[in-house]
Amino acid sequence: MRAWLLVSAVLWYLTRVKIYVELHHNSPFLVCMDLSLAKKETVDPTYLWIGPNEKPLTGSYQINITQTGKLMVKDFLESLSGLYTCTLSYKIIKSQTQEEKIITQTYDFMMFAYQEPDYSYQMAVRFTAKSCVGRYNELLFRVLKKTLDNLISDLSCHVTEPSYKCHFVKLPKHGLVPELFIAFQVSTFAPQWKSACNDAVDCEDNTNYNVLQARDRIEEFFRSQAYVFYHNTNKTLPAMHFMDHSFQMARMDSCRAGFGKNEGLHSNCATCCVVCGPGTFSRDADVTCETCSSILNYGAKVCP
Repeated sequence: MRAWLLVSAVLWYLTRVKIYVELHHNSPFLVCMDLSLAKKETVDPTYLWIGPNEKPLTGSYQINITQTGKLMVKDFLESLSGLYTCTLSYKIIKSQTQEEKIITQTYDFMMFAYQEPDYSYQMAVRFTAKSCVGRYNELLFRVLKKTLDNLISDLSCHVTEPSYKCHFVKLPKHGLVPELFIAFQVSTFAPQWKSACNDAVDCEDNTNYNVLQARDRIEEFFRSQAYVFYHNTNKTLPAMHFMDHSFQMARMDSCRAGFGKNEGLHSNCATCCVVCGPGTFSRDADVTCETCSSILNYGAKVCP
């Protein structure tokens, strides 16, 4: 019986109309009426909206309810996530007898705050090497990191988690060749951005735009390296140089504390960082919400 109740609760949660509202933005208008009823006339309609706190909603600076029962929530926050229920009451009147009958309909909406994920890029390149021993590999690695940092510093982005390893590679029709396998990540200066982004609207859009600009600059840098070394026949290749077509990158998303991704529950917002629901939480830079049974609110950042 308990298992059936749990399944029923999950099915109820999954079948509600789900609305995703970007943090600090206004929700769309929720209509307290289905499509078939909207095509008919309604007599003496009244509307009662119940919010996530199970109390009736009334007009305020954040709650806008029109005369026709449409609801809009302004400056949406994590705490405003949850179930919104509207009860529509209207009359059916028999013209001949003036007999009245009151009809009620209930409509449920699940509204969730969401944010765009914070972007970062994992990148990898390869360089030829004279040997897998000696100080020149470390020197090239440091110069490359400094060059890339300078290239994107005005975007408040930098290179993080840089690393390299030297491997011997067997090429077709050649012997073993030493090569440097270099990997690094490109992201924003997290402390600077997050202190400025606490209450800013569209802040993640700005940071993500900068990361995309940094990605493009770095990609163009290595493209130009390949062009200089492989398309200028009069130039002698240095012993240590970038290997054409070795540049690779992949985007890595992270969510801010209290948000996570869940394609199963939020298939219509699968790429979004959706607010963690009751019973879950997420720390900063996590991608998913973890289970914590003692949490009753939305957007929890820690498990008590």
